[in-house]
Amino acid sequence: MKNTKQKLLIEQTDKKLEAFKPLEAFTVPENGWIHMLRTSLNMSFRQLAQRLKISTQAAYSLEKREPEGGISIGLLKQAGNALGMKLVYGFIPKDESIEKMIERRAQEIAEEIVSRTSNTMKLEDQENSKLRIKKAIKQKAEELTDEIPRYLWD
Repeated sequence: MKNTKQKLLIEQTDKKLEAFKPLEAFTVPENGWIHMLRTSLNMSFRQLAQRLKISTQAAYSLEKREPEGGISIGLLKQAGNALGMKLVYGFIPKDESIEKMIERRAQEIAEEIVSRTSNTMKLEDQENSKLRIKKAIKQKAEELTDEIPRYLWD
C-alpha cells in the first residue's frame, strides 16, 4: 500500500474489529434483548417504563419493535441502561478482515477492467493469451489494493 497512513488506519481498524470475531456465531434472542432481560429480572412493563420515564404502552412498543430492528441505537442504549446493562455494538467483516475485503474487491474490479480490454483487443484480432490475461489481472489487482481508489466501491 502506497499510503502508509491509510495502511496504518486499516491495520488499526482490523485490530479493533478482531475483538468482535468470537461473537460471529452469536445470535440475538428471538424476542429481543429487552424482552429477555426484562423477563429474566422479573420486571414489569410498568417498572421498565418508570425507569425509562415513558408510558407503559411506550415501553411495550419499544420491546416489540426491537426484534424487528425498529428502534435506534440510542433507544436500545437507554433501555439497556434502565435494565442495568451497557450496550456494546460493532461490526464483523464478512471477509476475514478489512484488508482481505479490499483485496477481494480489487480482484473483482481488476477482472472487469482486464476483461473489457481483452474483449476489445479480441475484436481487433489482437487477443492475448490466457496466461497474459491472468498476469494483467494480478498486476491490476495489486495496483488497486495499493491505491484503494474511491471507485473500488462503486
